[in-house]
Amino acid sequence: STDEYKKTLRKFGTKFQGHPHREYFGALETSSGPLGSGLSQAVGMALAERIDHGRSTDKFIYCLMSDGELDAGNSWEAVMLAGKEKLHNLTAIIDRNNIQIDGFTEDIMPLEPLADKWRAFNWHVQEIDGHNFREIDEAVGRAKNKEETAMALVALRTFGGKVKSEHE
Repeated sequence: STDEYKKTLRKFGTKFQGHPHREYFGALETSSGPLGSGLSQAVGMALAERIDHGRSTDKFIYCLMSDGELDAGNSWEAVMLAGKEKLHNLTAIIDRNNIQIDGFTEDIMPLEPLADKWRAFNWHVQEIDGHNFREIDEAVGRAKNKEETAMALVALRTFGGKVKSEHE
């Protein structure tokens, strides 16, 4: 049950130990480890796919990350490298809730104007309501079908603790 999973949050050896671990989630190709390393790994995977199969690859790499991860310099190195290499088969999805473990992102390390920064490195950016499943589905579809020379960023504007109502 959901309540049972909540009790395992941040406990080693459980599904929700803190960082995603591929042994606990079948859909994960890799365990990300420290914050910021997931996007670097995704860039490497997208580049390897292109090297192996060329621009005609039909395999897409998706990286789910938090806005707090963007404090890490290796995240920005990955953003820049993806832009340089034009990794069209890469989509980053950021939970833009403006909060991280030790405070608000804009107090810890200001990120705004976040979308403009990603655009500066040739990313196709979409900012959407991260609580609206239809918008998420449509944005991911657009990300996959965008121009061949751009990576995609889907920034999910979310609010911590928001509960999805059946009537919403």
